[in-house]
Amino acid sequence: MGISDNGTKFLQELALYAASAALSCLVLFAGLKHLDPNRESSKKALELKKEISKRLGRPLIHTNSYEDVIACDVINPDHIDCKFESIGGLESIKQALYELVILPLRRPELFTYGKLLGPQKGVLLYGPPGTGKTMLAKAIAKESGAVFINVRIANLMSKWFGDAQKLVAAVFSLAYKLQPAIIFIDEVDSFLGQRKSSDHEALMNMKTEFMALWDGFTTDQNARVMVLAATNRPSELDEAILRRFSQAFEIGIPTRKERAEILKVILKGERVEENIDFDYLASLCEGCTGSDLFDLCKKAAYIPIRELLDDEKSGKPLNAPRPLTQTDLEKVLITSKKTNVAAHEYSRLMSRSSSWASPRDGEEVPVQNMINELSKLVLAQMLNLQTENQDS
Repeated sequence: MGISDNGTKFLQELALYAASAALSCLVLFAGLKHLDPNRESSKKALELKKEISKRLGRPLIHTNSYEDVIACDVINPDHIDCKFESIGGLESIKQALYELVILPLRRPELFTYGKLLGPQKGVLLYGPPGTGKTMLAKAIAKESGAVFINVRIANLMSKWFGDAQKLVAAVFSLAYKLQPAIIFIDEVDSFLGQRKSSDHEALMNMKTEFMALWDGFTTDQNARVMVLAATNRPSELDEAILRRFSQAFEIGIPTRKERAEILKVILKGERVEENIDFDYLASLCEGCTGSDLFDLCKKAAYIPIRELLDDEKSGKPLNAPRPLTQTDLEKVLITSKKTNVAAHEYSRLMSRSSSWASPRDGEEVPVQNMINELSKLVLAQMLNLQTENQDS
């Protein structure tokens, strides 16, 4: 009987000890978790991963802290509203991009028969500003169904030594996990320009790391990852970078036929009158880019609004503005100047006005005073000539 009581008492004490130990561990774990300095950042990182996973429509993948930073710039192709049909002109370039870039990403099984049919690893779009390079990049991501990683140089810079290289590595590792993926770099010359001795060490290390990883991920011939870049100054790119772009496409100033196609795309779905002569309108805007044409059409769209407001002031309110007419577009195309032309004219006028400045105090001399001075000089010269003639 005594042995039984001792055994029961021992089991009770053991159970009590186990319960107290478990409670102590729970309290200690909760305390350490509460005192963890990275608790909030870890919680935010997990919420960010869930949000990115929901936005991309893909299961939650395992990522590190550096990949989480890059993941903020990942765009779901389903959320891109730009297609090839949204871009006027450039038919030959769009066809080439479809064959060389989009097909390998959408139909990888067609490009597994040898190395010659491997997917493109680098494509460069270059040309003047406003010609549609960024729109083409978005359309490629939309048509191919690839995630769009818009690399921003500000996100790659860090005050901590070595973090910049890790962030660059995260771009490629995240793209590999999310493939098919397109790594897009706008104004690539500002990041991967020619290497100079005056460059900062951190920037040099970033360029070197980017090029090394660019070559590194090509070891997997089936990787559906591509670097797509756009620039206005391809001549300023580093030679090693240019070598890695296996395909380059010049997006130049649109021709008259392409300008007509761009106008049709811009005015599609808008309230415009029928029988607009797009070919004639295209002839009025020689040298305009697609961006210029879009801005001019926006300017013309304000004319019916202005007329509606004038009618309201005169006591004739209207329910809606009238449709855009051929006359509105002609008026804007004839009277408007391209931004770069206006800027050059302004610079020329400013330099001309500065030439009238007084060399003593730098203040501008009124034009009328200068005309009076010139008149005096001409009159004095005429009097001298008259005196010489009388003497002779």
